[in-house]
Amino acid sequence: MEGNIQNSQAERSERKNKIKKIVITILLISSAIIAPFLIYYLLQLTLNTSSPMVVVISGSMEPTYSRGDLLFLSGENPNDIGLGDVIVFDARGVWLNPPQEPVVHRVINKTFYKGLWWFQTKGDANLFPDQWGYEPSADATPLTDPRWLPQTNIIGTVVGHIPYIGWIKLFLTENFIYPLLIIILCVLIISLVYDYIKKEEEATITERKDPEENFFPTNES
Repeated sequence: MEGNIQNSQAERSERKNKIKKIVITILLISSAIIAPFLIYYLLQLTLNTSSPMVVVISGSMEPTYSRGDLLFLSGENPNDIGLGDVIVFDARGVWLNPPQEPVVHRVINKTFYKGLWWFQTKGDANLFPDQWGYEPSADATPLTDPRWLPQTNIIGTVVGHIPYIGWIKLFLTENFIYPLLIIILCVLIISLVYDYIKKEEEATITERKDPEENFFPTNES
């Protein structure tokens, strides 16, 4: 009888250890998923911009910044953005045939019109300013001239960068690997929980089938 009690206690202890391991594993996996989002949120608050980090996806700013560089942005007062500053902006709604991704270019001109600051930009590796092929009418204003970018489209000013580390993001997103990793992690968590539940059910069924064996051991000489 004493041996059965000890075995029962050992089984309970083993189950607790299994639960503990599963919980720790789930917490570690969840932390790995949540941590980047938490860091990103803290950077948003610290740098005062909705997009504190962007990855350069083209060579238009070489040799200053290359494709794959990770840029850190700061939300600046448009009045403080000067000529020569490198800004990141959303060209949609302004450029003709704009890219879907944010653009990283240098400010070459600015003007104040209708209560807003407007900017002209150019990539360091480009021969001409942005949208320079557009021929505005004689009475064109920054409101109607796509060469002028309004302050409302500016995401931030570049304040630092880490070379090439952004290639990780480009590799994951351009090859659709990042969503696959999320799916694999979710499947792993579900598999761990399912495996534990299945083993618990099997153990319960075994105990119900052999109650006498569990509580009334035979004497062996």
